[in-house]
Amino acid sequence: MAARERDVAELAALLRARLVERRRAEVAAGGEGGGDLREAVQGLVDEQAVLLGARDREEIVARIVRDSVGLGPLEVLLADPAVEEVMVNGPGTVYVERGGRIEPTDVAFADEEELRNAIERILAPLGRRVDELSPMVDARLADGSRVNVVIPPLAIDGPLVSIRRFGARRPGPDELVALGTLTAAQREALGAAVGGRRSVLISGGTGSGKTTLLNALSALIDPGERVVTIEDAAELRLLQPHVVRLESRPAGVEGRGEVSIRDLLRNALRMRPDRIVIGEVRGPEALDLLTALNTGHDGALSTVHANSPADALSRLETLALMAGVGLPHAAVAEQVQRGIDLVVHLERRPDGGRVVTEIAEVVRAAGTTAVRTLDAAGA
Repeated sequence: MAARERDVAELAALLRARLVERRRAEVAAGGEGGGDLREAVQGLVDEQAVLLGARDREEIVARIVRDSVGLGPLEVLLADPAVEEVMVNGPGTVYVERGGRIEPTDVAFADEEELRNAIERILAPLGRRVDELSPMVDARLADGSRVNVVIPPLAIDGPLVSIRRFGARRPGPDELVALGTLTAAQREALGAAVGGRRSVLISGGTGSGKTTLLNALSALIDPGERVVTIEDAAELRLLQPHVVRLESRPAGVEGRGEVSIRDLLRNALRMRPDRIVIGEVRGPEALDLLTALNTGHDGALSTVHANSPADALSRLETLALMAGVGLPHAAVAEQVQRGIDLVVHLERRPDGGRVVTEIAEVVRAAGTTAVRTLDAAGA
């Protein structure tokens, strides 16, 4: 079976190369080189592979069309709803994440050129590009999935692609209890905190479920409130009737046109928000968030990468100091103490499960920011 798959893949690659050559020759001769792609592929396969059976020819046609306009071998993986993330480590190695666990696949690209072509087909509709002068790119696909690409010379073993998928539907608070992410007591405590307009910061590592929990907690916001969401890549799927979604924009190829999270946060304060939800705080916008929380815009929700609730507050202070406005550390720490009420920490278990391991309250301790772990009931 493996030998047959290899033979089909090699023949498909050969015929695809011939199709490209034929279309280039048509253009050089003054033709348009266009027409229906599938018809052209079907004609070429029927002409060049007459000895193959109908099933094999149809499989080759589908493979050539897929590799010409789709994402190549990745199409098979992305068609599987259980796949949460696709990780391409060069043309010959592809991993996926299912149920929180990373596993290898049999999928591979024929060579680096085929992988580069797939990358171009991913980025072209998004108005983005990647080359040796700009070898990294982060973008959002039409379905909300986030794609990150790194190419040589930064990627030593060939182009790297990570596609993190986000389903159209996210679990709510009660579903997270059923999944074991939250206990019933934690759900009640967080429901009371969100309903009481306490500002909640969610911390954890990559893939620990921070965005999923953030989305679930947002369901506890009063439906009569106006919610403004601010994200690098629009991942949240809030169910409230009055939601305004903002997404940052990187600089274009000419180096202009960037709109940062910080820009969007400043503008959001002029949009009469009842709640501000920031997908992730990762830069100097932390200072603007703290300023907003200390000037009447309470009840915000956000996430931050950190190893513990205490580390989350320390990182928030560091990010705020990156704004470069000259505030002393003591002043920033004071803003954190007054602006953030709770820190919820998540961890990903070895079996792939995501669990809330700690809910901590922000308290003052000898002039510094500290946390006090609450019990499951939030007492």
